Amino acid sequence: MIVVHHLNDSRSQRILWLLEELGLAYEIRRYERDAVTRLAPPELKAVHPLGKSPVITDQGRTVHESGAIIDYLVRRHGGGRLAPGAGSDAYETFVQWLHYAEGSAMLPLMMQLYVGRLGEAGAPLQPRIDSEIDNHLGYVEQALDGRDWLMGEFTAADIQMSFVGEVARAFGRLQTRPNLGAWVARFQARPAYRKALEAGGAYNLAG
Repeated sequence: MIVVHHLNDSRSQRILWLLEELGLAYEIRRYERDAVTRLAPPELKAVHPLGKSPVITDQGRTVHESGAIIDYLVRRHGGGRLAPGAGSDAYETFVQWLHYAEGSAMLPLMMQLYVGRLGEAGAPLQPRIDSEIDNHLGYVEQALDGRDWLMGEFTAADIQMSFVGEVARAFGRLQTRPNLGAWVARFQARPAYRKALEAGGAYNLAG
């Protein structure tokens, strides 16, 4: 049985979504953030030394990091679904999206989250953060031009990239980006997304 160590208000929500899309059986073990610090509880360190989520356990193996988990689940349990064929040019693009989501795209959005809490003290950083957010969201907006999904058809790349769109929307950054806005609405309407949300619970990514 695949076990998802699920932290509220976290990226582990998209792992539940992937499992629902693949129709795989899984178990959720729930962890709650500290209400004041918003940090994960120490119990997660018993699963992995970093004490972070998402983490899954499967057949005696522990896998952490969203991109690595998605890659693992698609390769081990996907049966050829939700990813292009290995070795194809499309597959190389797919892998880039998996890494880009957390490697580059989420960084300025997370900086916005943390710096925004500093009030005036964070003001000197805001122009650079705005510039980086515009750069990355512009890139994704262009990638979605004339297509419904990042790879043309729906793949796990859309799942991995979904938090970029959702957090950007929570910060009010999609009003001038119709492709991104439509993409977010499109994936949130998927039955598997909605089922995963029921299983994992509502989440607040910008709070």
